[in-house]
Amino acid sequence: MPSVARTAVDSVEVSGRTVLVRVDFNVPMSEGEITDDSRIRAALPTIRSILDRGGSCVLMSHLGRPSGTGFEPAFSLAPAAARLAELLGRPVNLPSSDCVDDASIEAVKSIDPGGVILLENLRFHKAEKKGDAEFAGRLAAYGDLYCQDAFGAAHRADASMVAVPEAMKGRPRTAGRLLEAELKYLSGAIDSPERPFVAVLGGAKISDKLATIRHLAGRVDTLVVGGAMAFTLLRAMGHGTGRSLVEESMIDEARGIIDAVEATSTTLLLPVDFVCASAPSAGVETTVAGRDIDDGLMGLDIGPASVEAFMGAIRKARTVVWNGPMGLFEIPPFDRGTLAVAKAMIDATTAGASSVVGGGDTAAAVNDLGLAAGFTHVSTGGGASLRMLEGGPMPGVDALDPA
Repeated sequence: MPSVARTAVDSVEVSGRTVLVRVDFNVPMSEGEITDDSRIRAALPTIRSILDRGGSCVLMSHLGRPSGTGFEPAFSLAPAAARLAELLGRPVNLPSSDCVDDASIEAVKSIDPGGVILLENLRFHKAEKKGDAEFAGRLAAYGDLYCQDAFGAAHRADASMVAVPEAMKGRPRTAGRLLEAELKYLSGAIDSPERPFVAVLGGAKISDKLATIRHLAGRVDTLVVGGAMAFTLLRAMGHGTGRSLVEESMIDEARGIIDAVEATSTTLLLPVDFVCASAPSAGVETTVAGRDIDDGLMGLDIGPASVEAFMGAIRKARTVVWNGPMGLFEIPPFDRGTLAVAKAMIDATTAGASSVVGGGDTAAAVNDLGLAAGFTHVSTGGGASLRMLEGGPMPGVDALDPA
């Protein structure tokens, strides 16, 4: 895991200089409209810091997964530019349909102090995902200094994350305010937690969280596991899981994980009951089953006894980290376990604990429930926050100047 000690953009003189800022404007869209602008809002403190100190901003981001063969209207960052202009109260120039063509180059050359340019989607070029040095060099020419503020992509080695700062050696390569906050809370929670330290993991697949479980075993006091991933562990323990989601190929690995956790000081807390139904749909008849589920049913949320046990462990925590929902939270009534975990974490926070929510589905859940303000920190990056929890490499952070 990278150190949080990276040069902060706030510590660098930006007056009269152009700052090339990697932001994460990979926002959800529907029919050309932004449905959640939280990632744009999260970048505002860094952008405003640069502008308020006399600098100008050239912003770059990806959006979605275009083919990489040129401009595609469905993946244009034009809606993000318009929304950012509204939030900043000043114009945001999207100069071209190509981030490195003559129009973009000329726009950057003529930018005024306090000006804001948003380059078009980096992934319209395959070179972005390939980490291409020539492409990165063209982007690097835009800035007097580099600022990384796209935590959600910092676990990737894309051109804008690694090759661009490499091409800007000799110029300051800094962390933005959002990236600083993400590293502070996620790294701090794991490296120097106040105890008891509780980690809550959920989601569909145990394979997605194996590295996280291994990294947290022996580091946390209690490891709470819910969501469909719990069924693979329970099958490995010999329980019947009915039609619940199980990764059959991971059962032997799950046995090993259980043994590995039990060999440490960490207590593994698994569900003891489940809310079950014949199908994952609204309005279906539900029943509560123990750890052994009938063949015709599937577990879709943790049950009431599990809710009580999980909430009890979380409320005692002084540090609690959460990544992954407890059930099919998108469809009531299978959202109750996730809501209960969220409320228990808020209770712990109110009592003085530090609470960190991983990004992705977990952040979406607490945002949908209107509870995000109750936590110490809600991460903007799902894959990136998981990489931090598993102690994996963060190329987009490693490329920055140490403090």
